[in-house]
Amino acid sequence: MTYTYTPHGVCARQIEIELEDTTIKNIKFVGGCAGNTQGVASLLVGMDAEDAIKRLRGIDCGGRGTSCPDQLSYALEEALEYI
Repeated sequence: MTYTYTPHGVCARQIEIELEDTTIKNIKFVGGCAGNTQGVASLLVGMDAEDAIKRLRGIDCGGRGTSCPDQLSYALEEALEYI
C-alpha cells in the first residue's frame, strides 16, 4: 500500500510511504533537507511502522514544535488506519 501525506509546519511538502502490512518498504520526502530526510527514510526501511512512530514522535526542529521525523510519525499513524 502507498500512502501520501501532506506535512504541516515543516519544509517538506509531501511524504510518500509504502507499507507491506505494517512493515515500511519505502519513504520519500518531497522538499525538506534532502540529506536528513533521505537518511531518516533509509534507516526506517524494514522497520515496523509502530516502532518507527514511537521513535520519531515528538522530535522538534528549531523550536517549531514539530519536525520532518515527527510529521512522518503522523503520516505512518494515518497510513496504518488504511490497513
